[in-house]
Amino acid sequence: MKNTSITSSLITDGQKRQYKRFVEDATEFGSNLALAKGNLDKDGLQRLLEHGDEFNSAIAEVIVAKTLELSVSNQFADEEVKSSYGYLSGYKKPKGITEQTNILRQLFPGIGFADEKIASQPVPKDAEGYFAIPKWQNIAPTYSEAVQKVLDLINKTRDGKFYNYREGQIDEKHLRQSKKSAKMFQNFAENQKDYDILVIPAQFGINHRGRSVRRALEVMSASEFGLGAFAVGIMILTHPERLQNYNDLYIDCAGDEFSPEADGAFSRAPYFDFRDGEVGFDTHWVGDAYDYYGSASGFVPQ
Repeated sequence: MKNTSITSSLITDGQKRQYKRFVEDATEFGSNLALAKGNLDKDGLQRLLEHGDEFNSAIAEVIVAKTLELSVSNQFADEEVKSSYGYLSGYKKPKGITEQTNILRQLFPGIGFADEKIASQPVPKDAEGYFAIPKWQNIAPTYSEAVQKVLDLINKTRDGKFYNYREGQIDEKHLRQSKKSAKMFQNFAENQKDYDILVIPAQFGINHRGRSVRRALEVMSASEFGLGAFAVGIMILTHPERLQNYNDLYIDCAGDEFSPEADGAFSRAPYFDFRDGEVGFDTHWVGDAYDYYGSASGFVPQ
């Protein structure tokens, strides 16, 4: 199962040293406890020493099992269901960055370019490839206005086969980026500061299919973050083949938060789906887990 391994590239030297001290301390504590409570005599302890390889192997298995068990969060673990939904409409991986940016310049006249050489680097683990995503600040004065412009373009490029179930609620009181997502995009913008279009490794939802939004966020690695409605909407504009079938995996926008009553309680997240021959945009509670939804996410290259 995904996210049950420890990725060494994300572990600091300090964490490694601390972890090894934990194991050493636990081993010393356990051995002292066994000697004190085991009622061992000289012959018994000698027999154990003669089975040293078996003893060491058993201890190693326990260390590995507990390390994997305790390194993965169990919070919201019941908000996962089995899913076989996937990409049925022809999408397999992102188009080349040049093709994506050409599409974006047609949709957003006057927008600049991307640092295309980034896409020549190895694709990070769990990402499907590199996506071209404009800085939202170059699209509109506020994040919600930028999202609305993207939704309007989806409607236009789909010849009106689009329905916004949250019409009139795409504003700053209802919709916002999560703190982590906003911070990650800020970091990308600083690292690609001379370009209007960011090049970001990402996946279109399949990695987290069957998980609620908050469960997906809980199990994401330190280098992974949820993508919001703006980024996912852009990805749909450059890859319309991703969402054209009722049985396509629908896309949770885990990088955004939505307040249905505009009262400061951001308990929902946006999503894109495909119903009745059209793309839909709506929100649902972050604890809902359905087999036909999956959260899109981006990755920070290591």
